[in-house]
Amino acid sequence: MSNQARAEALGLTFATQAPGYLNLCIRSGNQLLTSGHVSDMKGKLGADLTTEQGYEAAKQCAIKLLRSVWQTHGSLDGLRVIKVLGCVNSTLEYSDQHLVINGCSDLLHQIFGKDGDGFHARSALGFAQLPTGAAVEVEAIFEIL
Repeated sequence: MSNQARAEALGLTFATQAPGYLNLCIRSGNQLLTSGHVSDMKGKLGADLTTEQGYEAAKQCAIKLLRSVWQTHGSLDGLRVIKVLGCVNSTLEYSDQHLVINGCSDLLHQIFGKDGDGFHARSALGFAQLPTGAAVEVEAIFEIL
C-alpha cells in the first residue's frame, strides 16, 4: 500500500487550500520544508492539559502538516521524513514533551513506516508560550525520493 493510500485508510482527507500569509510548505531542491503548524487545542501542558491531550494535539499538527505537504507535492508518495521539530507549550516543571510529540511521530510512522521512510530525526522542546496559545506546534523536513 502506498503512503497516500495508508493516510487515506487512516481517515485523512486532502483538498486544495487557499494560499495564506506564509508558505506552509516550500520545495527547495529535493526537500520539502514546512512552516510550523499549530494545534487547534489551546493550553499549557502540565497545567491545563494532560500528556494524552497533548499527544492528540501533536497528531492534529501532523495531519495539518501532511495536508500542506500534499498541497505542494501532490501526494504523500515518494517522500521520506527527515526531521521533525515539536514545540510544546508547557510549564517549567513539565518534562514529558517527548511523549507529547510522539503523537506526531506515531502518525508519520503509521503512514511512512517506522523502519523505513518514516524513521526520522526529531527534537521535542518545551516553550513558555506558542502563537495563539496553541498547545503544540510542529514543523518538518521531507526528502523527495
